[in-house]
Amino acid sequence: MKKIVLTVVAVLSMTMTTLAEGVEMNNVDNVNAYDMTVNYRSLGRALNLTEEQLIAVEEIHEVFCADMMSIAAANKDARSAMTNNAVMKNLREMHYVLDNKQYRTYLRLLNVTINNRGLMY
Repeated sequence: MKKIVLTVVAVLSMTMTTLAEGVEMNNVDNVNAYDMTVNYRSLGRALNLTEEQLIAVEEIHEVFCADMMSIAAANKDARSAMTNNAVMKNLREMHYVLDNKQYRTYLRLLNVTINNRGLMY
């Protein structure tokens, strides 16, 4: 009887450990999905930015990255609306800095990035 109880306790503890590791891995993956950091020089080349535009894009994107990281820590139910608000805010600010061709390219890059990370907004 003692062996059965110890076996059950061991199995339950291993199961709980496995579940806890799975939850932790999901949190890590979730945080990585919301990490929107980019190489600004590469982005500047892709968008053909001037130095002034590059500085403005860096500042706007850093705010966007901070917004997205705060969304990663938010309640799961509120993330979709918060992501939508953050993306729309970012696009409004980028549209002010970029010309139409650059903006279309940026929009395409951002859309691909968000879709690849599963952050549909």
